[in-house]
Amino acid sequence: MSIRDQFEAGFVSKSDCLVKYQATAEPLSIEVHSSVQSLFGNAIRTCAMQMLEEFKVTTGALLVDDDGALDLVIRARIEAVLRSAGYLSQKRLFVDASSGISWQTGVSTIESEKNASLDGGIERPGRSLGADHASKQVRLYMPGDQPHFAINADFYGADILIFDLEDSVPLARKFEARILVRRFLENSFLFRKSERAVRINPLSTEESVHDIAEIVPAMPDIILLPKCESAMDVERLDTLLTANEEEYGLVPGSIRIMPIIESAKGVLAAYEIARASQRNSALCFGYEDFSRDIQSKPDIVKVAHVQDDGSQKVNIPSNPVSSIDSLLARQIIILASRAADIEPLDSSYSDIGNTEGLLNSCYEARALGFTGKSVIHPTQIPYVKKAFLPSDEEVQHAKAVIAAYEESLKAGKGAVAIDGQMIDIPVVEKARRIIEESMHAE
Repeated sequence: MSIRDQFEAGFVSKSDCLVKYQATAEPLSIEVHSSVQSLFGNAIRTCAMQMLEEFKVTTGALLVDDDGALDLVIRARIEAVLRSAGYLSQKRLFVDASSGISWQTGVSTIESEKNASLDGGIERPGRSLGADHASKQVRLYMPGDQPHFAINADFYGADILIFDLEDSVPLARKFEARILVRRFLENSFLFRKSERAVRINPLSTEESVHDIAEIVPAMPDIILLPKCESAMDVERLDTLLTANEEEYGLVPGSIRIMPIIESAKGVLAAYEIARASQRNSALCFGYEDFSRDIQSKPDIVKVAHVQDDGSQKVNIPSNPVSSIDSLLARQIIILASRAADIEPLDSSYSDIGNTEGLLNSCYEARALGFTGKSVIHPTQIPYVKKAFLPSDEEVQHAKAVIAAYEESLKAGKGAVAIDGQMIDIPVVEKARRIIEESMHAE
């Protein structure tokens, strides 16, 4: 065991707990404080004792300062401090019996003899593999080190929940964050509606390898690859995922990839990135890092303008999607995605309180050809869904187009017009896509 005095993980905050372990030669002691002490104090103590027994800890002092954390959160925090102190799990602890996932020696292992399917690999119960056609309209980012964001996330209506291990997690917290995310992923009850994704750290960092080793055995649906700049980045991630899938008996290729393009290099390599792996299901754009990378200054066009008569100044509202610095990049990402037969997904809108700006951002993204957008707060979800779903007017017009075209075929006519628009096969196919999109919302 490493010789350090004290190790800690977590926070004293809603739905979380602060856990401290003092490494001493004294007999083991446990101290529990909780905002729900009278109801769950004994249960928390029992949980702590189970974790200490699993890691064969017999000395030192463990403190749990709880503010309503779930059992899985308490276990994650305790596991983090004990592994930081150098302890390894000495027995398998089946956290989710229905999934076939077990944990041993501080990292996840899977009983490959159980729940095996599809070439001997394990398939996550209740989830279909290769779900490339599932809706990706709304992707909700959640900081990986803050459990209160995740507990009720499945009820928010996002198509994909993204546990973030990159930008939202400080370097000093990444170790405990990936343990917490793994514990959330292995839970089969909290996330039954939305797909579960993890944004790992960039492959240029050592953290990414640790992320993959910790997360893959818990079988996330998707891995988001940030700062992707070449096909080699995707290929490397594919190789790492395959190695971990084989090690833990998972179905090969069951975890999909969504590269995030956030730089000039990434944009110029977009098509090669998009087609670099069979795992790719979408290409994502990251505006903020892209803008920083190309050193653009979009605020210059938001200065006050004077009317022709010189009598009044009009301030142009901020709207990143309208920014000239990203239009070409967005178009390239859309073209690359479509050429590779995967979906293009737009960046988030950072002004949480500006719902009008968010809607405009979504409508412009959809007009360009994006099929979805990421959000950073649950309140943004209904606005994104509204913007990316066909309106009633669009649906009715699409039905009219299809009906008119079918009538023209019955009548043996080669072409037909509706509302002055010539109806041909591309127009009909577009109308059918609109009907299909509207049906996904039902």
